[in-house]
Amino acid sequence: MNREYHKWWSPRLGRDMELLVFGHSGVPAIVFPTSQGRFYEFEDRGMVGAIAHKIENGELQLYCLDSVDSESWYNRDVPPRWRIARHVQYEDYVLGEVLPLIRVKNHDSHLISLGCSFGGYHAVNIALRHPDRFTGFLSMSGAFDQTGFLRSYHDDDVYFNTPTQYIPNLSES
Repeated sequence: MNREYHKWWSPRLGRDMELLVFGHSGVPAIVFPTSQGRFYEFEDRGMVGAIAHKIENGELQLYCLDSVDSESWYNRDVPPRWRIARHVQYEDYVLGEVLPLIRVKNHDSHLISLGCSFGGYHAVNIALRHPDRFTGFLSMSGAFDQTGFLRSYHDDDVYFNTPTQYIPNLSES
């Protein structure tokens, strides 16, 4: 099975970011780690092995990301506004740095996001917020109301990153 390690300085996050790619073709899937998780945990926990046949057959290609949850949602040492701002920077990193890498390596028109636990939140939130880029998602568990992390702080960034708040207000227009 093709396995690639990538690391680069992210100008959007101001730090090195790492990821693993599994597979050579197929539907690309961005894999978000669990709460404060790392890019290698999907492999370490046997998830890559469990779907190895789909990866080896060229049906699926995984892009396993690192998280910044410890710098955003879980960072109790900074004000809530900073936490949500860091999350917004992370989404910008995914869209502006990871997606271009995926599109260079894989020309499939589909793109899915997936994750377990807090990664499930990331997978759902980014796919719902960007239906022009994502064609599906898979969330294995996950909490979808992050307001408890923010001590009653609320602004537009919180609203648009809390699926339980923005989904009821979606319309087709």
